[in-house]
Amino acid sequence: MKMKKIKSALISVYYKDKLEPLVALLNKYNVQLYSTGGTQTFLEGQGAQVTAVEDLTQYPAIFGGRVKTLHPKVFGGILHRRDHETDLAETERYEIPAIDLVIVDLYPFEETVASGASEEDTIEKIDIGGISLIRAAAKNFKDVLVVSSREQYTEVAELLSEKEGATDLEDRKRFAAKAFDISSHYDTHIFNYLNAGETPVFKSSLRQRTPLRYGENPHQQGAFYGDLTALFDQLHGKQLSYNNLVDVDAAVNLISEFTDEPALAIIKHTNACGVAVAPTIEQAYLNALACDPVSAFGGVIVANKPIDQATAEELHKLFFEVLIAPEFEPQALTILQGKKNRILLRRKNIALPEKQFKTLLNGVIEQDKDLKTETEADFKVVTKRATTPEENQALVFAAKVCKHTKSNTIVLARANQLLASGVGQTSRVDALRQAIEKAESFGFSLKGAVMASDAFFPFPDCVEIASKVGIAAVVQPGGSVKDQDSIDYCDSQDMAMVFTGVRHFLH
Repeated sequence: MKMKKIKSALISVYYKDKLEPLVALLNKYNVQLYSTGGTQTFLEGQGAQVTAVEDLTQYPAIFGGRVKTLHPKVFGGILHRRDHETDLAETERYEIPAIDLVIVDLYPFEETVASGASEEDTIEKIDIGGISLIRAAAKNFKDVLVVSSREQYTEVAELLSEKEGATDLEDRKRFAAKAFDISSHYDTHIFNYLNAGETPVFKSSLRQRTPLRYGENPHQQGAFYGDLTALFDQLHGKQLSYNNLVDVDAAVNLISEFTDEPALAIIKHTNACGVAVAPTIEQAYLNALACDPVSAFGGVIVANKPIDQATAEELHKLFFEVLIAPEFEPQALTILQGKKNRILLRRKNIALPEKQFKTLLNGVIEQDKDLKTETEADFKVVTKRATTPEENQALVFAAKVCKHTKSNTIVLARANQLLASGVGQTSRVDALRQAIEKAESFGFSLKGAVMASDAFFPFPDCVEIASKVGIAAVVQPGGSVKDQDSIDYCDSQDMAMVFTGVRHFLH
């Protein structure tokens, strides 16, 4: 493939770290350098001979630096086609020098937004000249090499060193693709900042990619796009897998419902097989494990309080894949690191997105995250017997767990402890029967316990079955045309039932 020697370069960058070796290489090959402002000062400090863009254009930087490079002598030098006679004639007529290499990065817009800066400061970080230069150079990759990020400096230096200051078409096309990735990502974040959801379009750009061993199954490839380090510090263990991440997501969403007293949940295939709130995190773990010690094997565990030594000693007896907590005491960490592959994640206190999306068919579906959590104040008593304070505590707890369990679901609980749940069933009756069977198999009496349903009861069959095992109170959304049938049955059995008016399907 025909090589093209780099004879001139425009360099104008916000971040100057990592640039020195590349500058030294350009000096070695006697590349003519053009630059602006602080970059020019930096280059000259490296011993380079630099022509100021202002001298090339015969026009000063204006409007506080908003306009520096937007000039035909700059963009003409980048965009003219070297194999078009008319383009070459115009460069000669207007004294436009060829620019073979463009090294430009962009103002830190995302970082500025994340810092909580004012709108005025954020708007000033919307790059105009830089992104225009990047797009121009990428468009004309036939003749120009574009370097659009400091993360590319080392790669470009190695390339130019290997090819003695030259590039081929394949090189230039590859870096052009990188440039349009950066520009599209940049524009997406600007759009989302300014749009604030008003224009109904779906735009998302996640450039940080973590390859996974495989997807849900070994024959499927998988990758995570996003910054896990913003949410977790991984303190120990092997790389997270696709299935680990799906369960970790479910675990974090569930434990976020519990903020005050110590709480712990054990997740298996995105559903909780154990949840408990207790005076200590150790007791919360023991109570959660008692819900279903069989399913807990190989699960994901999440706590809302630090893991202490006593809890770690109990946890260490169980084989589990992942443990998530806000902190680990030193002695606890030493104990838990005793298993080589056990993944330990220290969760950071950052807000999670309030929008959810996933691919579906030939497109994407998006929705608001389910941020509604019912409290006792949301309960509407519909039966003759009102719920007791203890029942209300249990119903609030059960409703939180139910919200994060796959539909159709039924949750059976006492105050601060899950007893059993029926998950992902095609019939709500099947879900209830599954929950009852599990509770009884692990030695729980359901007499005086409560029941939560993610959706209304179309028939009274669920409350009929529940009453026979001793369920005392029920929480459900209500809204069925046959609600009264369920209410009447509860009244006949002295059961209490409350409606919330909110359905929590989870597919």
